[in-house]
Amino acid sequence: MGEALVTIERMCYGGAGFGRVQGKACFVPLTAPGDQARIRVVKEKRSFLEGELVELIEPSPLRVLPPCPVFGECGGCNWQHLPYTEQLKQKSEIFADTLSRIGRVPSGTVEPVAGSPACYGYRSRIQLKIAMKNGMPALGFFRTGSHEVVDIGSGCALADPALNRIASEFRALLKQMPQVEAIPQIDLSIGDDTQSVAIVHFSGKDPEGLIGRLLAARSDLASVSGAYVRSGGKARLDQVFGVDSLSYGIPADLFPGAGLMRLRFGRGGFSQVNYRQNHELIRTVWQWGGFKGGERVLDLYCGNGNISLPIAPSVSEVVGVEGYAPSIVDAVANAEVNNVCNASFQVSDVSLAVRRLAKRRERFDLVILDPPRSGAEAAGDIADLGAEKIIYVSCDPATLARDLALLSGNGYRVTRSRPVDMFPQTFHLESVTELVRS
Repeated sequence: MGEALVTIERMCYGGAGFGRVQGKACFVPLTAPGDQARIRVVKEKRSFLEGELVELIEPSPLRVLPPCPVFGECGGCNWQHLPYTEQLKQKSEIFADTLSRIGRVPSGTVEPVAGSPACYGYRSRIQLKIAMKNGMPALGFFRTGSHEVVDIGSGCALADPALNRIASEFRALLKQMPQVEAIPQIDLSIGDDTQSVAIVHFSGKDPEGLIGRLLAARSDLASVSGAYVRSGGKARLDQVFGVDSLSYGIPADLFPGAGLMRLRFGRGGFSQVNYRQNHELIRTVWQWGGFKGGERVLDLYCGNGNISLPIAPSVSEVVGVEGYAPSIVDAVANAEVNNVCNASFQVSDVSLAVRRLAKRRERFDLVILDPPRSGAEAAGDIADLGAEKIIYVSCDPATLARDLALLSGNGYRVTRSRPVDMFPQTFHLESVTELVRS
């Protein structure tokens, strides 16, 4: 499709730099604001172009040297060439623009991004892809836009050092094992203590044989606290050895009246990848809740009680709803071990639960939402619960903006929104948004 020259003006959601070629919008990965670049056009549509970087004619003065030797090849992250202060600036502008365009949220309601205390070594979970290259197993992540595995060598710069130790132990072990081609992925997770869990995905016909080999190699996986084999799609998860859950702490000084807690999540369950920024999410929800002690709170997509349980001592009652049954098992156990007596949890499709609660004319002072990336299916029905306030925790600005527009059309208005950088070196962003009844 030919080459073109472009000056990059800003970054975009998705990670690419934005410029214009003959007036047409152009998106180019691995560029930075201020770059003057020669690009190759790889996709041309009526309203935009997509390009790949061929040559930096004049590099932006913002550029920094990425610490990862495979940055630009590996698809795990895309902003290591930007200083962290610039990443926060770009994320703030992208977030405010997305909420304004899609959700009609005034830009003045968006607060500055809460930056991460650590911008490397923060991830508590990674999914390592595995492929055979030249007769040896390669462990890493997919190249952007492909299923080719880029080997991460000595480790991932974003991962906690404990995860990189575990990855190196598996790397050495896999060299000695047959049927490596039937192991496409290993999921690694850690708590905020020394505990860790590895889930080995297996597509072969003899999972029992693999379990036996991993058990015999227990001493070679010294950094792994619990190991599992997942086979038959996601239907079967067999324990090899060790622990079946991990945990993280909620500090007693997180906010006034907070108590020290430890929250568990089962193997394969969900937890935030950046524990310190998870504290920022919980603290913000508590601050904006403005609790006086008598509130009834509904926590939708409650998971293991990550937000419900820390705020429970500040309110009268918390009701949590989650569609993933193992997370509700964790939430109930977390309430019990942390002596939280005013929280109840139920397994249900969230949309159905909201309609059921509204039909019973149950009322809540506050509704908390923390849905998956696809957003809140129940957004249109939440107004029927009569809550004076909604606090929406989101990991996707576009679906958040969509749902905010829907809620704004059903009697609520956005009063403030705080982006929280859960994912440094990437374009991804977490956020907390407050809505009040108009």
